Amino acid sequence: MGPALGLVAVLLVGWQAGVDASGVRPQVLPSPLRVLEQGWAFREQLLANTLPTVAATAVGFAVSLAVAWGIAVAVDFSPWLRRALTPLLVASQTLPIIAIAPLLIIWFGFGLLPKVLVIALVTFFPVAVGLIEGFAATPRAATDLMRSMGASRWAQFRYVRLPGAMPRFFTALRIGITYAVTGAIFAEYVGATAGLGIFMSVQKNAFRTDLVLAAVVVTALLSVALFAATYLVQRAVAPWSRHA
Repeated sequence: MGPALGLVAVLLVGWQAGVDASGVRPQVLPSPLRVLEQGWAFREQLLANTLPTVAATAVGFAVSLAVAWGIAVAVDFSPWLRRALTPLLVASQTLPIIAIAPLLIIWFGFGLLPKVLVIALVTFFPVAVGLIEGFAATPRAATDLMRSMGASRWAQFRYVRLPGAMPRFFTALRIGITYAVTGAIFAEYVGATAGLGIFMSVQKNAFRTDLVLAAVVVTALLSVALFAATYLVQRAVAPWSRHA
């Protein structure tokens, strides 16, 4: 963490010095100090638009997790489903979200549903694949031992395959949660009544580059916070997987 913060500090100092030396207009490139100052001045608006983004991210990612878990467990119990669904999972990632998102807005309006669908489309693939590969990576010796002891297929899954998949699941979870925030912002940018995405769009049209960057900072902080939260969840739910 220390080296990363040090690098960020160096970049910010260089950015500030470059803006001061060049005299570039704030509409083109505001200084970090101006971004911080204007972000604080408009903190109430930023907070009011952050809350809908957080809500959409939470609901959308919850739906994504439910779909990913359902698909992964079904695939693990059925080799036929694995052969049938894996190509479809890959194909789902070739869908151009930039084209799908406006259609979802047309079909479902400016409410929560289209944002949830965009987030789910963006994030369920890495989580599903992480779980599928985690289940498949279970050592054969472990399942053979459980089978020799008369364990059912469900018991093998519960006591061997599920715990063994946790390291890959949490790796995929960290990838997915960062995509979730990006998906929410993009969905709001396409069409919404509130949220950081629509806030950025409005401020961009008003040439308030400083406020656009302030919203970008809030988005980055939100993503980092959610990413860090996955480690806390992992420590609480599957502490053994941190060392696997």
